[in-house]
Amino acid sequence: MSNNDKHSPEIEAAEQAKHQARKAKKKAVVDERIAKATEERGVLILMKGNGKGKSSSAFGTMARALGHEQQAGVIQFIKGRRHTGEYLFFKDHPRVDFHVMGHGFTWETQDKSKDIEAAQAAWKQAEVMLNDPNYNILVFDEMSYMFKYEYLDIEPVIKALKNRPAHQNVIITGRTMHRALQDIADTISVVQDEKHAFRQGVKAQIGIEW
Repeated sequence: MSNNDKHSPEIEAAEQAKHQARKAKKKAVVDERIAKATEERGVLILMKGNGKGKSSSAFGTMARALGHEQQAGVIQFIKGRRHTGEYLFFKDHPRVDFHVMGHGFTWETQDKSKDIEAAQAAWKQAEVMLNDPNYNILVFDEMSYMFKYEYLDIEPVIKALKNRPAHQNVIITGRTMHRALQDIADTISVVQDEKHAFRQGVKAQIGIEW
């Protein structure tokens, strides 16, 4: 078959018809799923995995919500030793209530009692937010470590998440997630690590790591 034959009007029309048929079939499947998704409520999203980008995804979603004039609340459970870029950017936003509650990473503080005290103070603030219907979206950054290191009990957190205002969305980030959180989550995304600049000797830098 010559190149001219491949691009003949008849063949192009047949290919276009096949393409339209495939797209129509896909659209029908998507439309059916949309039609079945009738429940309106807030969702619990877990961002886990050892890859880079969990917090970035959470703050990106929050920025989207702010674009729709929603009210947001943030608690950073660990990143407390330096001002992160997200804190510097969002701290003065009129619709963001931002709290940096941690003292830094546990291998830096090396003071378990101090870490537990900070975790419990952060949870008290989180509990207030989970009871406040004025918040549309909450980001609990690196909260999952609080359960891994046994700084917080999981039961009161699960209870508060289940009893929060119906419209309220919550995003929790961290490498590992307690099974009880995963059991009640609506969406779980896993960020995998295939390659990281740090392991190649590249120094952590402003705007990328914090």
